[in-house]
Amino acid sequence: MERTLTRDVGKNVGKEILVQGWLHKKRLLGGLNFINIRDRGGLIQVAVENKDEVEKLRGLQIGTVLEVTGTVFEESRAPGGSEIRDPKIKVLVPVTDELPIEIDKPLSHKPENLDTLFEYRPIGLRNLQETAIFKVRAAIQRALREYFYSQEFTEINTPKLLAAATEGGAEVFKIDYFGKEATLAQSPQFYKQMLVGPFERVFEIAPVYRAEPSATTRHMTEYTSIDAELGFIDIEGLKDVLSGLLNFVNDYIWEHNEVELKTLNATKPVLTEKVPSMSMAEIHEKYSKQTGENSVGEKDLRPDEERWACDYAKKNLGSEAVFVTDWPASEMKFYHKAQAGNPELADRIDLLFRGVEIATGSMRENIYEVVKKQLVEKAGGDPEDPGFKPLLMAMQAGMPPHGGFGMGSERLTEKFLNLANVKEATLFPRDINRLSP
Repeated sequence: MERTLTRDVGKNVGKEILVQGWLHKKRLLGGLNFINIRDRGGLIQVAVENKDEVEKLRGLQIGTVLEVTGTVFEESRAPGGSEIRDPKIKVLVPVTDELPIEIDKPLSHKPENLDTLFEYRPIGLRNLQETAIFKVRAAIQRALREYFYSQEFTEINTPKLLAAATEGGAEVFKIDYFGKEATLAQSPQFYKQMLVGPFERVFEIAPVYRAEPSATTRHMTEYTSIDAELGFIDIEGLKDVLSGLLNFVNDYIWEHNEVELKTLNATKPVLTEKVPSMSMAEIHEKYSKQTGENSVGEKDLRPDEERWACDYAKKNLGSEAVFVTDWPASEMKFYHKAQAGNPELADRIDLLFRGVEIATGSMRENIYEVVKKQLVEKAGGDPEDPGFKPLLMAMQAGMPPHGGFGMGSERLTEKFLNLANVKEATLFPRDINRLSP
């Protein structure tokens, strides 16, 4: 007999079927006993009356691997509206030790419980609510790829072992590489710029590493970055691509994963076709006026300003996402481009979504002589350094106006699901205190 997945049991009312999965819940009540079996399709209830079959379950704990053969009946009170009766149970792998955490009830995500949640992650992920988070995250990444492919991007894979920390910014992890010092990649920035030359549009979804000693709800030392780079584009075109991406992913997951989203009490974000924009100076001014906390003239947004800007955009602009424009050029990286006619400002955007920055994008300086000059003056870099030379080589060979962005997959998932901590959207989080499991 072929195996039937739990999601298909209801299609077989009146028939004898075989299911295989894990014991997810057990209720032995005497005359009438119930177990729930879990597989990749969900749950199915099994009613067990025969004493011999009940005895097979004595002493077995949640997680026991079972094979059940029985007849399908309609049952409105059971998961999926049907159940298996008159079962023959075969124990494939018995589990006799009680699990350290319960997986048949929602697991607490309160801040004080997160360490326990992550410590027992291999078991806790069997909880259906935890599974739902990562089914949605997988759908988000599938939607991202579909969007990029629809826009004629080529997917790339770039090295994560580098000779030096050339990009600057966050601290890097240094490792021994056959007697030489290497670093783990902070981003694929230079590689994706170089690959605009051959492909024009490229994207990558891959891990990046930041040795930042941050213990916050929004930072990790390893996360999955969604990186894209496009040739023959300007900052408005970059906004259009990011607007289209966010809307596409939003519609995709609500079309394909509504069950999981509702299980997690998620709400569909309100978005406009083109995400609205506010300048940093405008946000500082409005925020300061409304809250009395003066931020005018600051070169970045405070975390509470990001939340305020998203609330303002939702109430006044009809969008739970907003672009922040007109960043000070003094904070530019050497490969960034200043605004034409306004060199005091960078051609940069940040995308805020539901209270947090989820993406940073900018136009890149594409003129060889200017990039070389900015490398020396802004970063104190040596154009002959092996870390910079390939990028300059690509510029010298002819690069069109181009720009791109980086986005955190975990932050994006967190905000779609209204979670409180980026680690909750990570299978096995890495931070300053955690290297396992």
